[in-house]
Amino acid sequence: MSLSGIFLIRSGKVKKYKVDNSAKEQIFYVANQVELIGYHAVLSEERYPDSAAAIEDSLISFIPKEDFISILHRSPAFTSQLQKALSHEFTVLTNSISVIAQRTAPERLAIALIVLREKHKEEGSAEQEIVLNISRMDLANMAGIAQENVIRLLEEFKAEGIVETDGRKIWVKDIKRLVKKSNYH
Repeated sequence: MSLSGIFLIRSGKVKKYKVDNSAKEQIFYVANQVELIGYHAVLSEERYPDSAAAIEDSLISFIPKEDFISILHRSPAFTSQLQKALSHEFTVLTNSISVIAQRTAPERLAIALIVLREKHKEEGSAEQEIVLNISRMDLANMAGIAQENVIRLLEEFKAEGIVETDGRKIWVKDIKRLVKKSNYH
C-alpha cells in the first residue's frame, strides 16, 4: 500500500498481520481504541510493511501524512506518547515471537486469550462482563495454531470451566486457571 497517512482507531479493534508465502495469516498485534496504526511506515518513509483489518465493528479516521508530521514537529508531548507506543508494540512483538517459538498449542491459545482479555479490559469493562468477540480463524492466527486446534482447545477449556463460549463470543470464567494453562512466568 502506498504511503499516504496513518489511521486512528476511534472505536473497535484492529488486527495487524502479515501473510506468508502460503497465504497463512499471522496476527502480531491487536490495536485498541485511540491507538494509531501505519505510523511506522510514515516515520521510516517506507511502504506499509504489514496489513490491518477490523476484527469487530470499528470507527477509524484517516490522518494524512503531512498533518501527522506537522503534529510531531509541534507537540513534544505527542512525540513522547508515540515513542511509548512504539516501545509497547516492540515488546508485544518480541513476546509474540517467543510465544510462537517456544510454547505448546494450549499455552499459545491461553496467552492469546489473556492478551485479548487485557485489551478489552482497557475499555473499562467490569471483570465479569469482559466479552471477547473474535473469529476462531483470527484467534488461530493470533496464537499461531490451526483453527481446528483452537476449536478443540476451546472445548477443552470450556469443559474445565476456564471459558464459556457462544458463537464468536468468549468469556474467561477462571483467569487464574487460564494463566496457569499459559505456563507464562
